[in-house]
Amino acid sequence: MYRYDEFDHAFVNARVAEFSDQVARRLSGELTEDEFKPLRLMNGVYLQLHAYMLRIAIPYGTLSPRQLRKLAHIARTYDKGYGHFTTRQNLQFHWPKLTDVPKILEELAEVEMHCIQTSGNCIRNVTADHFAGAAADEVADPRPYAEILRQWSSLHPEFSYLPRKFKIAVTGAERDRAAIEVHDIGLHLKKNDKGELGFAVYVGGGLGRTPMVAKKIRDFLPEADLLSYATAILRVYNLGGRRDNKYKARIKILVHETGTEELTAQVEKEFAALKESELKLPEADIRAIGTYFAPPRLKARPEGDATISKAVKANAGFADWLNRNATTHGNPDYACVTISLKGIGEVPGDASDAQMDAIADIAEQYGNDEIRVSHEQNLILPHVARADLPAVHAALVEIGLATANAGLITDIIACPGLDYCALANARSIPVAQEISQRFASQARQEEIGDLQIKISGCINACGHHHVGHIGILGVEKKGAELYQITLGGSAREGSTIGEIIGRGFGPDEITNAIETIVETYLANRENKEESFLDAYRRLGQAPFKEALYGQEAKAA
Repeated sequence: MYRYDEFDHAFVNARVAEFSDQVARRLSGELTEDEFKPLRLMNGVYLQLHAYMLRIAIPYGTLSPRQLRKLAHIARTYDKGYGHFTTRQNLQFHWPKLTDVPKILEELAEVEMHCIQTSGNCIRNVTADHFAGAAADEVADPRPYAEILRQWSSLHPEFSYLPRKFKIAVTGAERDRAAIEVHDIGLHLKKNDKGELGFAVYVGGGLGRTPMVAKKIRDFLPEADLLSYATAILRVYNLGGRRDNKYKARIKILVHETGTEELTAQVEKEFAALKESELKLPEADIRAIGTYFAPPRLKARPEGDATISKAVKANAGFADWLNRNATTHGNPDYACVTISLKGIGEVPGDASDAQMDAIADIAEQYGNDEIRVSHEQNLILPHVARADLPAVHAALVEIGLATANAGLITDIIACPGLDYCALANARSIPVAQEISQRFASQARQEEIGDLQIKISGCINACGHHHVGHIGILGVEKKGAELYQITLGGSAREGSTIGEIIGRGFGPDEITNAIETIVETYLANRENKEESFLDAYRRLGQAPFKEALYGQEAKAA
C-alpha cells in the first residue's frame, strides 16, 4: 500500500494544525457555527442528530493492521467503542466530542490517515474494487491510479469548491465490484488490442434525489492521459454545473440537461488543449506509484485442498462460510476472505474496538498484513492461504464475525438513518436488523441465493437503495415513518435503477412485505439457478405487485 513521503507528512500535519486552531476559535466563540460549518465539513466533521460525527478517509479501501488498531484505539478512547464502515470505504465515528477532534486527527496522522475532503463540495475519497490486486478476473490493480487521483485532487485549487460533491470509482476487473456506473466519474481499467492499459470512462452516474446511471463517453483512454481527461471533465462540470439549486447541482444533471453527445464534445475539446500539458503522466511516474502496490510475495501453499477437505467434513459451519465468504484469488493456493459485518440482528457495517484489534491480528498472522473495506460495508482479507482458512474461520468465530452470508439476503447495506442522521426521515438500522432476523436460517438464505437488500433512511440514498435488487427507502408521511420499495436495481456492470413497486409500508409491515417479495420470487423462478434479479427482469413487476397489494394492484 502507499506510504507517505515527506511532503505527505508535512501536508497532513499542517492541515491538522490549521483545523486545531479553527476548533479552538469555535469553542472560544470567535467563530459562529455558520462560520465554522464549511471549515469542519472540509475536515470530515458533521453535526448529526445527537452529536458530531467524524468521517475518516480510507483511500481505495486499503488498510494496514497498524491503521486498523489505531481506529480501534480511537473508538475506545474518544467514542463509544465502535466504528461504522460506510459505502464509500470510509469509517465514521458517531460520538466524538469536538474538543477531542484535534487530538484524534493528530493520532490519525501518526498512522498516515486523515479526514481531509471526506465532506464538502470537493472530490471525495476515491474508491476501488475491494479485491484489487488479488482478484482472479483482474486486468490490472486499479489502486495505483486511485492513488494518483487522490494526490492530484487533494486540496486542488481549482476543484475545492465545486457545484456539489464529486465521487470517483475505479475498477480493474471483468466484474464491476466498485459500482463505477453510479459515480460522477467511473473508470474501468482495460487493455486495448495492442495490450496497452487504459480506461473506459463513464460520467454522470449518481443516486440521491434523481438517480442516474453514468454514460460511457470514452471507450479507451490511455493511462498517460488520466489526469488530463479528469481535469477536462471537472472543468466542464465546474463551469456548467448548476449552483442555483443544490438538488440539481451534480454532474449527472449537467449530463442530462446538456446531452451526452454535447457534453462529450465539450470534454474532448478541453482535453485536446490539456493532452500534451504537464498533466500527462510519465510512464516512470505511473510505474513508481505502482511499486507501492506490488503484490506480496506469496509462498507456495499446495496443502490447501487437503486441509479444506478435512475441515469441511468436520465442521458444517466452516463449509457454509467457505462457500459464501471465500473468493477465488489470482493465486490458486490463496483466497480472498470477506469478513461479514452483517451478523444476524447486528448493525450493518459496525465493528467494535475489540473486533478491529482482533482483525488486525488475523491480518498479520494469516492475511499478509492487508485489510480492505468494501463499499458493501464488509472487511476483506485479500491474501489468505487456502490452507489457513480453517484457522481464520475459527478466529472469526471467537469474535462473532464468522457469519456465512456474503451476497445473501442478510448481507444488507444500510445507512445510519434516523438513529443518527439529521437528514434522515426514517430509521434504517431496526429495519435491517428485523429483516436479518426473519431470514436468519442459513438453509433458507442459501435457498434464496444471491439477493442484495439496500436501505436508505432518506432520499440522499447513502444506503444505495436505488441499486438494490430490493431497495428500501424510508420516508416521512404525516409525521410517521413509511418505507417505499424498489425492485430490480443493480450496481454491477450494466447498472440499473430499481423501479418503485407501489405504496409504502409502515415499520410493522415492511419485513412482511420483503418476505412476500421473496416468496413470490421462489414460487415463480424457472429453476434454482435463476437469481432474484434475473427473475425480476424476466417477470416484471406484475406478480410482485399482485402479491403485495392484491385487488388493489389489479384495480390500479
